[in-house]
Amino acid sequence: MRNLFYYILAFFMTANTFAQQQDTTAVKRGHTNTNKFKQLYDQFSTPNAYRAASGAPGYAYYQQQADYKMNITVDDENARLSGFEKITYTNNSPDVLRYLWVQLDQNVRSKDSKTPLIEGKALEPVFLPKDFTAKYTKAPFDGGFVIEHVKNSKGEPLAHTIHQTMMRVELPKPMQTGDKFTFSIQWWYNINDHVIERDRSGYEYFPKDKNRAYVIAQFYPRMAVYSDVEGWQNSQFWGRDEFALPFGDFEVDITVPADHILDGTGVLVNRKDVYTETMLERYENAKKTYDKPVLIVTQKEAEAAEKGFAKTTKTWKLRAKNVRDFGFATSRKFILDMMAVKIGGKDVMAVSMYPKEGNPLWEEWSTKAVASTLKTYSRMTFDYPYHKAISVHAKNQGMEYPMICWNYGRPKEDGTYNDRVKYAMMGVIIHEVGHNFFPMIVNSDERQWTWMDEGLNTFVQYVAEQDFGKTYPSALSEKDTHFPSDRGPAHMIVPYMSGNQDFIAPIMTKGSNTYQFGNNAYGKPATALNILRETVMGHELFDYAFKEYARRWKFKHPTPEDFFRTMEDASAFDLDWFWRGWFYTTDWVDIGVKDVKRYFVTSQPNAYIRAYLKEHGITQKQLKPLVYTVEEGSEDFKKSMLKQKVADVETLKSYIMDNFSAEEQSAIKVPQYFYNVTFEKPGGLVMPIIVEYTYKDGSKLKETYPAEIWRLNDKEVSKVIASDKEIVSIQIDAKLETADVNVENNVWPRREVKSEFERFKSTNKN
Repeated sequence: MRNLFYYILAFFMTANTFAQQQDTTAVKRGHTNTNKFKQLYDQFSTPNAYRAASGAPGYAYYQQQADYKMNITVDDENARLSGFEKITYTNNSPDVLRYLWVQLDQNVRSKDSKTPLIEGKALEPVFLPKDFTAKYTKAPFDGGFVIEHVKNSKGEPLAHTIHQTMMRVELPKPMQTGDKFTFSIQWWYNINDHVIERDRSGYEYFPKDKNRAYVIAQFYPRMAVYSDVEGWQNSQFWGRDEFALPFGDFEVDITVPADHILDGTGVLVNRKDVYTETMLERYENAKKTYDKPVLIVTQKEAEAAEKGFAKTTKTWKLRAKNVRDFGFATSRKFILDMMAVKIGGKDVMAVSMYPKEGNPLWEEWSTKAVASTLKTYSRMTFDYPYHKAISVHAKNQGMEYPMICWNYGRPKEDGTYNDRVKYAMMGVIIHEVGHNFFPMIVNSDERQWTWMDEGLNTFVQYVAEQDFGKTYPSALSEKDTHFPSDRGPAHMIVPYMSGNQDFIAPIMTKGSNTYQFGNNAYGKPATALNILRETVMGHELFDYAFKEYARRWKFKHPTPEDFFRTMEDASAFDLDWFWRGWFYTTDWVDIGVKDVKRYFVTSQPNAYIRAYLKEHGITQKQLKPLVYTVEEGSEDFKKSMLKQKVADVETLKSYIMDNFSAEEQSAIKVPQYFYNVTFEKPGGLVMPIIVEYTYKDGSKLKETYPAEIWRLNDKEVSKVIASDKEIVSIQIDAKLETADVNVENNVWPRREVKSEFERFKSTNKN
């Protein structure tokens, strides 16, 4: 006769198999692999010679180069920008090119622009007068490029076709691998007032002193990217999703009124020609000052310059190596300050340019924010490679270019400002300066994947804001113990993720096709990465992998897959489940405590076993000693000594002691309480289960079950808790770390948690 102990084991196995079969037959049909832990092979491209499976550039990776020589003139009287540029394009691809594509982004403001025609919107019931005028009564502004000629290096006209914001230039002969082609474009356009529609580039007019402050970008015909992924990235610019650009060297000479202060991308090579002796002396002092900004042009001097309106001009000469774009700002209104910051053993200049309307806020905090940002981003990625970073004050602006950005945050006319204005100004400076890293250096395709620059940058912005608050505690208001970031922490994305699914798109959506742009491109990816760092991977593994991604792809063109693969490759974390849920779907997080049952152990067979023994004609004496579990409140529980809620500890000890040495036995704690906790997942997103168990004696235990706990059952899972102490409450995600959209099912026993949730948000803004 076989040992009855094994019959019992066989019974358990048979019962389990039968239950699985029942689940399978209930489906009635087969299905493909819907497991949320399957690999992302069906979404990812096949690795190749250009992009390796590890997420690194492949051995045959290439990128094109576009070098520019430009002469630019700002006509301040007529608000017109004109330029002549010579482009030298190098074909490093293995492909033969028969034409080139050039971006004409200013054409988004031409009279025949198609951009207004793609926006469908009903008539609004009420308008501000200026908005109504701009929409329905004002003649459209004609700010598109006027292309006067496109010629080859010999001065011969080149055939070209302009299609909205793109221009195709026909090559006299096909470009082979390694070929260079030089051509020139003469152009001009009317500069727009960027305040009217919050354009990325243009001027702000100040009626009191009749001056303009210019922030100029997308101002020249720019080469499009040609890559192994897209071929020509010649997607039209519709006004929102930004830019994809190749790297190159720039020589730019900019002629402006002689009383203007100007700076931009690149090294100013004729500083002695455009600075006064006093400015040069202050500049040399700033190069040695690391603790506070040095004024190069004071407010008093800027106010005096506002009244001048010089008729003569100066030419500022800027040179930049290996940048993807160029921008500059110029005005006679600008105050200028600088401060040195040590990055990786070298000095970088943190710079601010602002009209008096920005003070006193800007003089106090702009350059300090620039310096702090460079330190944090360099720690999280790589040492900032350029020699300067400039923050320019412009109304309602937030835009970035290599080494320079424009930022909002303006006090009232009397110089006062509230916390909202102050923190917004600091936050936007940190964000826009951070864009030097993403995408100006880690050069993702913004036109296709907006989140790769905005989302990654917003994530690091959150880290940088917290660093800024620690470095400059005087920047914080009395009520704040840390910088009150408005994106990054998990609970802040809950309203979006729990919203109307008809107006939510996956993160992996082209920027111009998303519904809630800020949440989709900025908030959700930043939150996802923050959760990945804080809750899933931990700082050490995440930071190493994130830094490796930045190192691999600086001055190159990464794709989302390169990022996803590198994060896994450098950390030994299989994260396909995370990328799929957070980036490819609009699922949300909702994990709850479905059920908690308490059990006790006994040496007496329970009803489950008694039924089996009876069915098979087996007596209890024939069984080897077994440990039985009895659910609290069951008939077995009521009939036995367990009604006193105490485990049959002595019997249990006698069962297990035979398996341990005397020394081991002395260290053994036999649990008196057994709990079967069932967790449910009404939400679609797979996430770790962060649980806090509270015991009767007031002590607590935090346990994090990895996301893989859901791999065999996506709806509910159970955990057995063996404890020598009685559990009185269980709470999931007590610190709101996972963006759980429904906290009411997070606790056992059930209680009202909404007020607790709101209290947590108000006292833990980050």
